[in-house]
Amino acid sequence: MKFPPATIIHEWRPACWLRITGEDAANFLQGQFSNELRGLPEGGAAYGLWLTLKGKVLADSFVVRGGSAGGVAAFWVGSYFSSSVVIRERLEGYVIADDVVIEDFTADWAGLALLGETLGAPRSANPVGGDGGDGEGVMFPGRRGGQASVEWVFPVTQRAKVRAQVVGLSEVAAEDMARRRIAAGVPAVPTDIGPGDLPGEGGLEGAAISYTKGCYLGQEVMARLKSMGQVRRRLIRVRGAGGEGPGELPAALFAGERKVGELRSAVRDGAGGWIGLAMVSLLQVEGTTVLAFAADAAPVVRLVSVP
Repeated sequence: MKFPPATIIHEWRPACWLRITGEDAANFLQGQFSNELRGLPEGGAAYGLWLTLKGKVLADSFVVRGGSAGGVAAFWVGSYFSSSVVIRERLEGYVIADDVVIEDFTADWAGLALLGETLGAPRSANPVGGDGGDGEGVMFPGRRGGQASVEWVFPVTQRAKVRAQVVGLSEVAAEDMARRRIAAGVPAVPTDIGPGDLPGEGGLEGAAISYTKGCYLGQEVMARLKSMGQVRRRLIRVRGAGGEGPGELPAALFAGERKVGELRSAVRDGAGGWIGLAMVSLLQVEGTTVLAFAADAAPVVRLVSVP
């Protein structure tokens, strides 16, 4: 494969990479995942959430439809940050009499993110062969923020072959990827949005929730929240001064004496500053509010975006 010369790359390791097979795999995943999986073609991918009964965000992932054997499709469940242990336990907890097999390949697979404005969509989730077991992995559209991105996830045994196809492309570090993600307001699950938060509080309702697919775990809560309108808290982009950043995270945020939220993630951005994502009460802050890390301390955290 050839990629545009301006493409940049970042090698990463998935926090979760599960293979789901069995006669009931498609129906089972459809009843658990927050986004629509029906009609997903071979090689197609969907981003969504694994919710609790109360509609809180337990984990996120991509679900990629792999190749078929005997007319039965295999699915890959992969996540940047959500643990394979958490997602596997969540799925296994709802397998009753279903013909579903869940296998954990997380330790044996790696990922390569490709980013660029001229980067086309991947032709297939199985670009080199098979269902990923003997080929060079699967490809699907990524969720990195800013530029278009493609994720290439492959067995670690195929790393040399994969790297040989991206020789000459510029490579960026994890800190740069975090900076791109935060600048675009894309939350990391569960760091920025977790089991105490609703999808809408992280701005995930558009990208990760289907309101028409029918029943899935947490669906009733999602429907009720949609009818109620705006949430009272929201994950927003913030900016602060000081090259060392805010220190240990999460960090409480105050407006005067009142705690109004917490900073969930942060990364250095330019000389002497940092950017981050903070969960903040919309009832207690305005766009011009400047927040502090302690009650009545000097305000140093500026809000970049308020819904």
